Amino acid sequence: MPDTGIATFLLLGTFLVLIILRVSISFALALAAIVTGIYLKVPLMSVVQQMVHGIKSFSLLAIPFFILAGELMGQGGISKRLIKFSNLIVGRLPGGLAQVNILASMFFGGISGSAVADISSIGTILIPMMKENKYDEDFSVAITVTSACQGIIIPPSHNMIIFSLAAGGVSIGRLFLGGYLPGVILGLALMIITHFISIKRGYPRERWYSFREALAITGEAFMGLMTAVIIIVGVVSGVFTATESSAVAVVWAFVVTFFVYREIPLRKFPRILYSSLKTLAMVMALIASASAFGWFMAYLRIPAKATELLLSITTSKVLLLLLINVLLLLLGMIMDMAPLILITTPILYPVVVDTLGMSPIQFGVMLVLNLAIGLTTPPVGSALFVGCAVGKIPIEKVVRTMFPLWLVMVTVLLLVTFFPPLTTTLPGIFMP
Repeated sequence: MPDTGIATFLLLGTFLVLIILRVSISFALALAAIVTGIYLKVPLMSVVQQMVHGIKSFSLLAIPFFILAGELMGQGGISKRLIKFSNLIVGRLPGGLAQVNILASMFFGGISGSAVADISSIGTILIPMMKENKYDEDFSVAITVTSACQGIIIPPSHNMIIFSLAAGGVSIGRLFLGGYLPGVILGLALMIITHFISIKRGYPRERWYSFREALAITGEAFMGLMTAVIIIVGVVSGVFTATESSAVAVVWAFVVTFFVYREIPLRKFPRILYSSLKTLAMVMALIASASAFGWFMAYLRIPAKATELLLSITTSKVLLLLLINVLLLLLGMIMDMAPLILITTPILYPVVVDTLGMSPIQFGVMLVLNLAIGLTTPPVGSALFVGCAVGKIPIEKVVRTMFPLWLVMVTVLLLVTFFPPLTTTLPGIFMP
């Protein structure tokens, strides 16, 4: 009879070896599941069925729509309008363009739900502008990279949908609402630290706008911002499910992009579809592979063993949560966000929710924020890599500037971890 200890070693060991060999995470998860299945004499067809079952979920239909809506608005001129609107609100503060960068990322994150899309869209405009206005290039890239992570927890976030799937069906609407306050607080915290850095380095303020200019800028930005409003109001009010609201958002984004802003011609729509399809293919392949991997984890009782291991270290709730945060931050340095959500959620959920009594909504936001910080850290931080590529600056030069910004992000993470009302108040009010 196959030994479960050897099977556990094969499952986790094969995955780690393949990751070290730089094999794609989707293939690493699938191959680890296949190797373990062969050892356990599980029919390979069962592994394939688990992969298919993993992506055969109505809730996952929201992901392609959110990706497409983000692509439409990202390429359709919304970035420039959000930058102007943000400049109108915070441009007169010390380090005006840096403050604009943070606020524009907050707005754009509420449309795209992607840190990399935020940097690719807003960073390509603001980083050169900041350099021209005598901002240090390392700070320009650092603030762009860290502020982009707001989009991971401010709805709509397809990572929240992935967490909902991995956690067994936590309400997507409640997760969306739970991410709002932490996302806004993260933005405000970054603005505060930016204020002091800007005063110290002597970064300039931006100019005043006349009332007529302000009205024109607000009117142009309004149509783009309505995309996020449609999604959230639709879900919270119960008029739409998350999937239906994402489909309505695509229709709205299509109309705004091609018939209101009209910055790109309709003939470029197939290119946007192709770009969305590439992203979707990666996400779905990852979810399918992780489903088979997760099935073997459950079969081998790895989550239960992990719970026992953590509780054997300490029974203090505070120490356990700190230990879990440190673990997630370290994992975020070496792996990307989506696979970590799919792998760690089934392991940590029983510890944090069932044993420690944390709300699933609070745990979801804590997990996603943890891994969002990982996007900004070397050696595998995708947001950091994209930001440095846009800013044409070595990673090691940016990392030195990131430390005070990381400190701010970790402080917000600790607030999310130990102050439940931050994530549970809005869901309790709007979706009791």
